Formats: sequence, C-alpha cells, structure tokens
Amino acid sequence: MAKVAIDVYRPIYPTPAALITSISPGGKPNIITLGETFNISIRRPVIVGIAVGKARYSHELISQTREYVVNLPTARILTQLDQCGSVSGRRVDKFAATGLTALPAQVVKPPLIAECPINIECKVIGVHEVGDHDLFLGEVVAAHVDTDLLDETGKLCTDRLDTICFLHSFNCGAEYWSLGRKLADTWFTRRS
Repeated sequence: MAKVAIDVYRPIYPTPAALITSISPGGKPNIITLGETFNISIRRPVIVGIAVGKARYSHELISQTREYVVNLPTARILTQLDQCGSVSGRRVDKFAATGLTALPAQVVKPPLIAECPINIECKVIGVHEVGDHDLFLGEVVAAHVDTDLLDETGKLCTDRLDTICFLHSFNCGAEYWSLGRKLADTWFTRRS
C-alpha cells in the first residue's frame, strides 16, 4: 500500500470522550468535554492525566483548586456531552443548561455526574506544560461505578458501558463514536 505524508493533527485516535468536573474556590461547579483523558500510571499510585487548553475556564479552576473528577459518559447522554463542549462555563452553568445531576464526591470538592456510570476523583499531583495544553496529573483518590454495570462477583461488565469515543484526527473532522464489538481478551496469543 502506498503512503503519503499528511499534516499532523491529533494523530492518536480514538480517545475516550470524558466529562471533567471542576469547581471554583467559591463552590461553583463546571463541566468540560475532553478527548485528552488517559491512564498515566495504573497501580500504586493510580494516576489519570487530562490535558486542558490554557485558555479554558476549567484550566483556571483546576489550577486553583487542584482537583477534578473524570466522568465517563454513555451514548445515552451524547447531547449533554456535546453541549458541555460547546459553551464556556464562564458564561453558562452547564449543570443547569444540560439537566445533568451533580452528586457530592467522596473525597474531592468537584461533583460527580450522576448520569455517568463511572466517576474518578483526582487530586492534582503535578502539572506539565505540553505545547498548547497543560497536562494535569491526578492521583485517583476514589472511584465509583453504577451497580448495574457489575456482575454478581463485582466484576465490571464492559459490554454494558456503551462508551463514547472521540475521533478527531488528521482531516476526518470531529466525530463521536461508540465502541464496536469485543475482538479478544488481551494476551490471547500466550494461551496458544
């Protein structure tokens, strides 16, 4: 297959579409839609990174309070996900505008989003300037999952997640996608 050089823009795809909650020092919550959400360290400590543009209101709030919650939405709230990424929290109360429900977090001050089946509370342990964004490293201090996503042994049933991915790469435009079918368990080749 022939290859051609192209301009680089968001070359890694897809990424999870996440709703990140933050809070002002005065207690006003905010939500930002991000495609830059990822695992940094998966054990001891668990660290989840988010990259936020420096001009964003959420960047200001997270810098001030050093806390955030990663809320993983489902396709059921796709409209609200898009709305949260279309307006600034400086001007709009996104909880009121979208009808999303704020729930108190267990450890941090930013709220959980009730409509998201997975919520991950984070305390900022580091900030790194990376080009046009700052990378916030958040140590996970609590995580929550809707009980209807667990089987009788407490294992997460990933086939029930209805996860949304963000595909905004190269020149394809910005699109939301759901995950397809399971292909195999990891390391399946070791079993042969």
